[in-house]
Amino acid sequence: MTSSQEISQYRGNWQKEIDGMALYNTLAEIEPKPELAHVYHRLAASEEKHAMVWEKRLKEAGANVPTRRPSWRAATMRFLAKRFGSQFVLPTVTGNERADSLAYDSQPEAKTDSGRMSADEKSHARLMAAVSDRKNGLVGSEVAQLEGRHHASGGNALRAAVLGANDGLVSVLSLTMGAAGANLPGHGVLITGIAGLLAGASSMALGEWLSVQSSRELYQNQIKIEAIEIENAPQEEQEELALIYQSKGLPEERARELAAHMMGDKANILDTLSREELGIDPLELGGSPWVAAITSFFLFSAGAIIPLFPYIFLHGLTAIISSLVLGALALFLTGAAITLLTGKSVWVSGFRQVFIGLFAAVLVYGVGKLIGVAIGG
Repeated sequence: MTSSQEISQYRGNWQKEIDGMALYNTLAEIEPKPELAHVYHRLAASEEKHAMVWEKRLKEAGANVPTRRPSWRAATMRFLAKRFGSQFVLPTVTGNERADSLAYDSQPEAKTDSGRMSADEKSHARLMAAVSDRKNGLVGSEVAQLEGRHHASGGNALRAAVLGANDGLVSVLSLTMGAAGANLPGHGVLITGIAGLLAGASSMALGEWLSVQSSRELYQNQIKIEAIEIENAPQEEQEELALIYQSKGLPEERARELAAHMMGDKANILDTLSREELGIDPLELGGSPWVAAITSFFLFSAGAIIPLFPYIFLHGLTAIISSLVLGALALFLTGAAITLLTGKSVWVSGFRQVFIGLFAAVLVYGVGKLIGVAIGG
């Protein structure tokens, strides 16, 4: 007889497969390259096959099979992919596949079923890692069709957005609570909060600008050195390119043939070697420092304005309580948003974020209170 714990596990497995199927179908819909769209469709079909296995097991156990509907996480990821493009969510999808690839190892059913789900999920993880790391190079070659996007900006855009807003939220909430604790007169708390918002957002923007600009200058220098090496030692560069293709799984003879062909393309060989050998997209060079700076400024500000908003209209204890309530709600939503990346419980992550954020705010409020008493006598 199937236990309630096993049924619960079957339902959880089933929901993951439904989520994966829905997300891969969405990625296929928005993917402009037919070859890659076909890959996503194949992954979606594989996830559907797995879902049917768990549906069968649920029926055999006498349990009801829920209506096929993506979870809120999958629905959110689909919305973000449609709104901002697949590259916005690919790092998260890849990370989730990597984590899920081990989930079936402890489940004998996943290994013995005809779907070979444990092996399939590991294959999905490897494939998504290749797609996520693909570079837009080698036009016209089969190697290019097997590779993925190069994130020159390095990192997960979704994660950066959540954490950027969280930085502004926690820092300005704590700052305004400290100012409130010190009993600043009139609109002192509001002015302090606005100053903190502008200072924090500007600092974040400048840091991002310097980081991306430094990366661009480093990449430009590396490409310049590569150009010199192509000019002075073309044979050595061809050998290196052949080794790169061999490391990707091509036979030695085919790798040497492809490397010789690419080296013969004088107009594009620097672009090819920059992508293949250095891992640099010459068209992006790590992205625009101005876009990074402006995005960082507004993400920080979006989080910072939330605890500051009540002080625009309210004063005293009412403003403090309103700020704490709004801040707590925003902290919970931030924690919930993080679960898109981690897959953990919304409630655990949300309330953990609330506890940490409010602890910091109360601590700074206490410090402000002590300073206010000391100065005021």
